[in-house]
Amino acid sequence: MGMTMTQKILAAAAGLPEVKAGQLIEAELDLVLGNDITAPVAIHEMDKFAVDGVFHKDKIALVMDHFVPNKDIKSAQHCKCVREFACKHEISNYFDVGEMGIEHALLPEKGLTVAGDVIIGADSHTCTYGALGAFSTGVGSTDMAAGMATGKAWFKVPSAIKFNLIGKLPKWVSGKDIILHIIGMIGVDGALYKSMEFTGEGISSLSMDDRFTIANMAIEAGGKNGIFPVDEKAINYMKEHSSREFKVYEADEDAQYDAEYTIDLSTLKPTIAFPHLPENTKTIDQVEEIFIDQVVIGSCTNGRLDDLRTAAEVLKGKKIAKGIRCIVIPATQKIYLEAMEEGLLKIFIQAGAIVSTPTCGPCLGGYMGILAEGERCVSTTNRNFVGRMGHVESEIYLASPAVAAASAVTGKISAPEQEENRS
Repeated sequence: MGMTMTQKILAAAAGLPEVKAGQLIEAELDLVLGNDITAPVAIHEMDKFAVDGVFHKDKIALVMDHFVPNKDIKSAQHCKCVREFACKHEISNYFDVGEMGIEHALLPEKGLTVAGDVIIGADSHTCTYGALGAFSTGVGSTDMAAGMATGKAWFKVPSAIKFNLIGKLPKWVSGKDIILHIIGMIGVDGALYKSMEFTGEGISSLSMDDRFTIANMAIEAGGKNGIFPVDEKAINYMKEHSSREFKVYEADEDAQYDAEYTIDLSTLKPTIAFPHLPENTKTIDQVEEIFIDQVVIGSCTNGRLDDLRTAAEVLKGKKIAKGIRCIVIPATQKIYLEAMEEGLLKIFIQAGAIVSTPTCGPCLGGYMGILAEGERCVSTTNRNFVGRMGHVESEIYLASPAVAAASAVTGKISAPEQEENRS
């Protein structure tokens, strides 16, 4: 019986000729990730272990991104804990104020994630790196601690679902719309502990930023990981950003899948996830007049350069609607600088938006955009659970940068065509 792409990567990491769905394995890790919320817990757990040091100072990444720059004393204490740990163990990949970014945009940019890697991170959206053909998945802080100490982790080998993408996306439709469409189709538990494997000729038309967005939200369908084939675009990205060797794995023709779906990208429309689950999706033509209070464009899902370019294209020469707060957050310092050099930040500011330093802040209800009772936000983030961005009676509508920017101009959920027709 053949293996899926994910199963081949795990078999190699476990030193086995083959693995099967449901099999328990111990795999060697290429990278262990933590942030300013999850790493302190892992560090305190490591203190209980009978180990001296970490397994490899170059294979641990600690990114201060959730409450950084520190929003209060508690967040400052957390960062101090991680900073001292990184110093003590000479962690090579420690990223703090001035060189930090949102972890899942930063690590590929820094060349720390490549095809064939096995990566765990104490953050659920660690599945992002599947865009490069890596097996990456979120774990708890205790597993992170064990990974930092031993360089190994236990896994149950996941079964898989295949998503065959054909056609090409229309204007103003992006990777965010693809993954929201899929989650709306299969539900938030539709891929529970399964590998979401994307294939098909339609992938070639997707940018790397589109792929990062799709893989990032695999967890919102319950997926263990999301993964893309390693094509020319992925190889070029890795060669540009990394000096590390990568390994390309391909699924066997007789690989077994629990289900297979074919999605014609040309038929997709701008898609919005309504409160309070990512599966509660509607296409823009199904949306009635919904007025909003805030727009957030950023996060590990949609804070990359393509996302900012799209938002700027919509906002150029226009004004944010009176009473709407529009917050733009470039995902890394490099993206921030590139956006500045391209004039994107000027477009945002002239439109009436604010531009923040890279941070996860508002996505998890941390800071930089907390919602009050009864407020509504259109956000390019990845979760819209009750109370996710603030008050339990606030509402979050997940959307693409194009829809978010257009909604900021009209003051209600809109697509760019709708916004243009009103101007």
